Amino acid sequence: MFYSLRGGFLIRPLSVALVLGCIGALLSETEEAFPAINAWVPRTLFPSHTDPQVAQVILGGIATSIMTVVSIVFAILLMTLTLASMQFSPRIIVSFSRDRVTQWTLGIFLGTFSYCMAALPAARSVPYPFAPVATVLGAMVLAISCVALLLFFIHHISHAISVNFIVDRIAAETEAVIDEIMPRPHRVRRPGMVGPDQLDPGEAVIRCPVSGYIRFIDTKRLAELAKTCRVRVKVLRRVGHFVPEGLPLLLVSKPLKLSPDRVAALLRAFDLGPARTLQQDIEFGVLQIVDIALKAISPAVNDPTTAINCVDQLSRILIRFSSRDQPAPMLYDPPGVARVAIPWIGFHKLLASAFEQIRFYAKADISVSMRLLRASGDIAACTQDPGYREALGEFGSRVVAGCDGHVDERGMAELRRRLARVD
Repeated sequence: MFYSLRGGFLIRPLSVALVLGCIGALLSETEEAFPAINAWVPRTLFPSHTDPQVAQVILGGIATSIMTVVSIVFAILLMTLTLASMQFSPRIIVSFSRDRVTQWTLGIFLGTFSYCMAALPAARSVPYPFAPVATVLGAMVLAISCVALLLFFIHHISHAISVNFIVDRIAAETEAVIDEIMPRPHRVRRPGMVGPDQLDPGEAVIRCPVSGYIRFIDTKRLAELAKTCRVRVKVLRRVGHFVPEGLPLLLVSKPLKLSPDRVAALLRAFDLGPARTLQQDIEFGVLQIVDIALKAISPAVNDPTTAINCVDQLSRILIRFSSRDQPAPMLYDPPGVARVAIPWIGFHKLLASAFEQIRFYAKADISVSMRLLRASGDIAACTQDPGYREALGEFGSRVVAGCDGHVDERGMAELRRRLARVD
């Protein structure tokens, strides 16, 4: 839940607005308690330091204008994002809501408004006239900062809605997820290693209490609970899968040792929600780019250049994924005692998610098919795993076979030459 709140328009903008509002209130009170602070404000800005009406007009004018700008700018932004989601993919809205420049812009604009509103009561005529000129000077500095930030925000958003920027940002976020959950370099697995399917914890079933996508699994908590309860746990679905309410989510050995409270504790290790996120779901980042590529090569859009850009970014993700060791499918505590079996997406599945749909719909587009083969060759050149290289070679063969009958003989000859480089 904190991941979703942190990535939305709530935590950061609200925090900035509250902090600046508190600063406005505290600064005006401090200025009233220590009138000597007014002497630091130049007379050229405030010829009269005792006229509260000037302070009221400035603070009220800044607050009104700031809210007007916020309403207009963000209404236009939402309309732009709606059009971008229709053209590219509705799932890119998640990336925009997590954009820190947008969050800071909204927070500082709302913070300037709250600063002015918090300082406005201090400018009064009764029981004695008081003008918080230092506080007003701070509001003027914030207003100038908002003007500069608005110009930067317009510049930033004009780049942010371009498809190249969108795809690059999704790829960078996906790479960050890979770096977080797969920190170790890749090692070729030896045959005979224990995997999730080889763990038989018994027949005790824990069913999913609500419907939703698995967005996060707290593996450490699962292992600790399994050790405390002296049971073995097998997770039946991986991150990114949808689990309807009432379907089995876990298999647990020794069911007599599990009280209702412990079952609830095991379920709390899972975060389920109505939509997938990039918290642990590498495939979700890949699918966002695939969505953009599929719309680009559709007959209605016919934009192979965008599809090629998407293929390039997908190869970047797969290269990073293939260079890292996958998360452990088995958790042991203490060493040698299997506690938790968790399925994770493998290279073969991620390769299919990234390229198979694009391959199928780009049969008649030689430029996209050629780029798929180049991407396969680039990935193969960056990995020494024979299983990965074999999968890439098989995929390249499917690309060439799919284009047969849709591409002329000259194009087929070029595709076969490119395929030879993959092998």
